[in-house]
Amino acid sequence: MSKVDKPPALLRQLGVASAAALVISNMVGTGIFAATGYLAGDLGSPSLILLIWVVGAVAALAGAFCYSELGVNYPSSGGEYVYLTHAYGPTWGFMTGWVSFFAGFSAPIAAAALAFSNYLGYFFPSLKQESAAWVIGSGSLTFKLGGAQAAASALILLFTIINFFGVGRVARLQNVLTATKVLVLAAFILLGLLVGTGDWGHFSQPATRTSSAPLPFQFAISLWFIYTSYSGWNAATYVAEELRQPARTLPRALAVGTALVAALYIGLNIVFIYAVPPEKMKGVVAVGALAASYLFGPELAGVFSALMALSLMSTVNAMVTIGPRVYYAMARNGAFLKMAGQVNPRWHTPVTAIVCQGLCAVLMTVLPFLGLINYIGFMLNFFAALSVASLFVFRRRQGWQRLHAVDFAWPLVPAVFLVVAAWMTLFGVTLQPKVFAAAALTLATGALVYHFRLRGVAVSRPAGAE
Repeated sequence: MSKVDKPPALLRQLGVASAAALVISNMVGTGIFAATGYLAGDLGSPSLILLIWVVGAVAALAGAFCYSELGVNYPSSGGEYVYLTHAYGPTWGFMTGWVSFFAGFSAPIAAAALAFSNYLGYFFPSLKQESAAWVIGSGSLTFKLGGAQAAASALILLFTIINFFGVGRVARLQNVLTATKVLVLAAFILLGLLVGTGDWGHFSQPATRTSSAPLPFQFAISLWFIYTSYSGWNAATYVAEELRQPARTLPRALAVGTALVAALYIGLNIVFIYAVPPEKMKGVVAVGALAASYLFGPELAGVFSALMALSLMSTVNAMVTIGPRVYYAMARNGAFLKMAGQVNPRWHTPVTAIVCQGLCAVLMTVLPFLGLINYIGFMLNFFAALSVASLFVFRRRQGWQRLHAVDFAWPLVPAVFLVVAAWMTLFGVTLQPKVFAAAALTLATGALVYHFRLRGVAVSRPAGAE
């Protein structure tokens, strides 16, 4: 093929700032809007609430550096699918896509939409989760149906339908929503500390714990919530093929993006505790709305509640858009269900994959919010740990490009991530057996689907270095 006849390729035109912005927009989501109320009850101590966000930031940064090395060596779309297929074989490549459908996108979409409903509950109390008209079961197996689920489902279906009609319109909408989200959170921090009526004495007022588990064990379980909040630190690896000097740009973008989000999260939690005594925020999902009411009074609190609900719309739309592209890329490679690879000839979007994801997310809104978050954290932690561990496989292969950020004091960086991941998994299995059972059921179902539907089908190995 002559130079003139070569097919068009992706251009390396993204620098550190653009790639870091991508990381930030993917990371800031449900967790920071809803986690602190649960952490107050689980951990009790304000210092532990802040510490757990710092631990999560360190683990996310270690994971980001490891994914930088993976992304530089495999600069193609697919992320974990590419890494796990090359490291462990096509079965694990399929499994990461299967888990992405449920825990990577559908469940987080449902959780973000439910958080959205709780913030709207400031204006319409019937939209709060505790106002559910029908409650079936108890504990972690409680199923709810009411105004919160109706509003969440309506939001999911709205963005599902919007995503039918081409990615261009969706991208413009997403840019507006993401910019609004960042501005709202930054303004909330600054105004809360400068003009809000809080009390620094709240930092010395621990809450009565609602968890009976020993603190070290509960800290590990609560990291699931933190992991979900920080998920997205690997976003820039999906555009590694379009980065200028990826060996330098990728780790810097991931480090800058993760550090900025960590600073934003810690700043928000400082404002939350400054505004509300931990005892009064226990179990509150819309903790931002509660903090705003203490800081600014009911009038301005309503404004911030509406803006935070708008910010959560950005999270829902981003995941509704991104998820089907993952299933589509795998299906076109023969590594996922065939229907996910179908593209509408008029709108050029994977409509079937979008619809399936939307329906699954709607069904998941009836699940308990905390159970959803724990399920997401457990599953994402498991596959991220497998991806980071793959470095020990790849580094034995010839031609593997090592990054200085990971090579420093090898294997310290991946070890930090894997130790935290193992800690979370060990105590998760012990203290949250129902979440572990749901995760095991997801994996087992995926294995059966692969065995009976895809095993023996010609699967193209994803592109990348060998």
